[in-house]
Amino acid sequence: MRTFATVLFLATPLAIIPSALAQHEAFAVNADTSQVAFSLGGNGHHVQGSFHVQSGSIDFDPAAHKISGSVVVAARSGNSGEPSRDKKMNTDVLDTERFAVVTFAPGSYQGTIAPSGDSTIQVSGVFTLHGMPHDLTLPMQIHIDGANLTAKGNFTVPYVKWGLKDPSVFILKVAKEVDIELTLNGRLTPAS
Repeated sequence: MRTFATVLFLATPLAIIPSALAQHEAFAVNADTSQVAFSLGGNGHHVQGSFHVQSGSIDFDPAAHKISGSVVVAARSGNSGEPSRDKKMNTDVLDTERFAVVTFAPGSYQGTIAPSGDSTIQVSGVFTLHGMPHDLTLPMQIHIDGANLTAKGNFTVPYVKWGLKDPSVFILKVAKEVDIELTLNGRLTPAS
């Protein structure tokens, strides 16, 4: 009888762990410590810069591999370190007067998110740029440390193919795709 009680005592936490890991959780993005870095190649030069993450809230259900919410980036916040180039990017390419934000709304993911440490998943969702939605799947590296979560992902945006203006002029040619590095930092809480 004593052995049965000991086994039951030891097994109870193990039975509870899978249900704890399978619960809905919410990830509140900290806009002040998150960013979107971009890199654009060209003939004889390479432009790098960043955009400001305006807000973000993600709800995920590890048991069903469902994810929802959105990450919102302020389109006008693009900063390449050259004011005249940034003005051209805002007016001629991104048309930030009409399209003030760029968003990503995840819908599902493949892979397993570990309750702590590192995980790699594939997140699929809708990336809206210049008012037009585009299906996108991107690899994300997740790191969880207690209630802190960091998500990093790299992807390429074929902005010219997606209908945005090519900023190339005369002999100054730039790539038709821009490389994006997304870094989101924030806190995890049980979803309501």
